[in-house]
Amino acid sequence: MLLVADVHGANDALAGVAQAGEPLLVLGDLLNFIDYRTYDGMLADVAGKDFVAQLVHLRANGDRDGASRVWREFSSGREQWVRDEYQRRTEEAYAEVRDALDGAEAYIIHGNVDRPDMLRAALPPTARWVDGEVVEIEGLRVGFAGGGMPNLGVPGEVSDEEMRAKLAGLGPVDILCTHVPPAVRQLSNDVIGGRAKESQAILEYVLEMRPAFHYFGDVHQPQATEWRVGGTRCRNVGYFRATGRPIRHG
Repeated sequence: MLLVADVHGANDALAGVAQAGEPLLVLGDLLNFIDYRTYDGMLADVAGKDFVAQLVHLRANGDRDGASRVWREFSSGREQWVRDEYQRRTEEAYAEVRDALDGAEAYIIHGNVDRPDMLRAALPPTARWVDGEVVEIEGLRVGFAGGGMPNLGVPGEVSDEEMRAKLAGLGPVDILCTHVPPAVRQLSNDVIGGRAKESQAILEYVLEMRPAFHYFGDVHQPQATEWRVGGTRCRNVGYFRATGRPIRHG
């Protein structure tokens, strides 16, 4: 089986992987909201690259209040237009995802930048939405828990309590697949962005249930791409938008 995460609009590359004829596990963040390397993405399409550069600078320096202020200034008086633009661009982006995955045996969960309802509705018949499910793939029990950690209050985020409930429903599995990493500094710290993204609930599950493998994404430039947590081999399978390469299980 092949795994990818953090596709962020790289749908041509995703289509190439989908045609490999192997089960494909897609671990969230299909939308390209902001490319922090180039400032491209949906926000730039709506607000322009100069605005994105200003926002990224503020967030990179930890000034969340300043980032919120400039966003309010930009959207004030045109909130409905902004919502309509994102709705339209999200529909177009997920239509590209549908075309990329059409005909492939694919298993999908969402990340923090995704719109779970829209992503699920857009999937082709051969792709399966598996958030909160356990699926047997190549003779292995694979558990899936989608969503990112709370930050901006967007639909793709889940609370630690919600994540804990999802994981409890899985029970023991051979492979755990999530979007967000466990609360292990080497795996959760972004060495470029300086932002930690992690789930204590996932760490607790890994320590208790001890799956042989845990795959995830979310952190684009992690301090470490692999780390052992107890007997579990934890591996970041992203950043697919930058690499265009999947990870093969094992």
